Amino acid sequence: MLIVDGHEDIACNVVTFGRDYTRAAKDTRAAEASNEQARAAMGNCMLGLPEWLAGNVGIIFATLFAMPAHRKMSGTETGVAAYTMPQEAYDQAMQQLDVYYRLADENPCFALVREQKELDAVLATWKEGASEEKRQIGLVVLMEGADPIIRPQDLERWHERGLRIVGPSWLAGTRYAGGDNSGGPLTDEGIQLLRMMMDFNLALDVSHLSEQACLQAIDRYAGPVIASHSNPRARVSGDRQLSDDMIKRVLERDGVMGILPINSMLKEGWKRGDRKDAVAVADVAAAMDYVCQMAGDAQHVALGTDFDGGFGAESTPAELDTIADLPKVATALKARGYADADIEAIMGGNWLRILRRALP
Repeated sequence: MLIVDGHEDIACNVVTFGRDYTRAAKDTRAAEASNEQARAAMGNCMLGLPEWLAGNVGIIFATLFAMPAHRKMSGTETGVAAYTMPQEAYDQAMQQLDVYYRLADENPCFALVREQKELDAVLATWKEGASEEKRQIGLVVLMEGADPIIRPQDLERWHERGLRIVGPSWLAGTRYAGGDNSGGPLTDEGIQLLRMMMDFNLALDVSHLSEQACLQAIDRYAGPVIASHSNPRARVSGDRQLSDDMIKRVLERDGVMGILPINSMLKEGWKRGDRKDAVAVADVAAAMDYVCQMAGDAQHVALGTDFDGGFGAESTPAELDTIADLPKVATALKARGYADADIEAIMGGNWLRILRRALP
């Protein structure tokens, strides 16, 4: 069963902490055993080429992320370059984009996915009967927080370089929109950005938008809509999660919501340092089921792990140690009575539907 992951912060960790994702996660853990900065910031590494292949993770929405100086993440601020000006955000994101180009240029296991034909080429390597040694991991570039786009008109340059999904905001907001931590609406520049995104049919990622900005953006945007990594607020409180109203609007647009297998977003009150085994993969399936019950089908929920996105294996459900363990989510869905076809849709097919709509 092919798995598509809707959110992984790969390039930022390569640039900031020097992680080499062509090697195994266990090797990264060993290399970082004496690196207190990396361990404090990121925890135990969950990503690596052997684990992606072992877990049948064939497509990844790979992020570009620049840290705003006015809102550094607790625990990760040491070593993370922060921006104060749009040009700095641009430079950081372009450096990260170069990471993905180098991965694809230097390792045949990786391929950039910018067009339908490139998606088809990657998927062909995972078909039954294809050589396992020739399997590829496709990288679809997603910008998390749009400040690297200096002016809305500059989006053409980013599109030419492979950007296919844009999340206008992050926690504390950007020039374009209020964030889930700050609140606030779309700005005038944000409205212009959405207009430019329509010209290129980019997918709109509403994760990290404030509720006000999210609802405004969905109203104004006619292209594909997703929430790459968000969980239901009804199960775990907090503005980082999507309210029922936000979920309904995503569903109305035939969008897809990627569920995070991170304990703090699966169990009310769980915080970093609490017991890992207080949360199980069954809780991931329960969050997915909540969205499916709202939708009346299994066509609008998926995975958006955010693995290595400021937390490590110690902050994920008991059964998960690396990305190779993601098939256990399918097992948990099976235990809840989901049919095989619905499980395949949740684990990958729903994201592929969005890509078929968004890619040229």
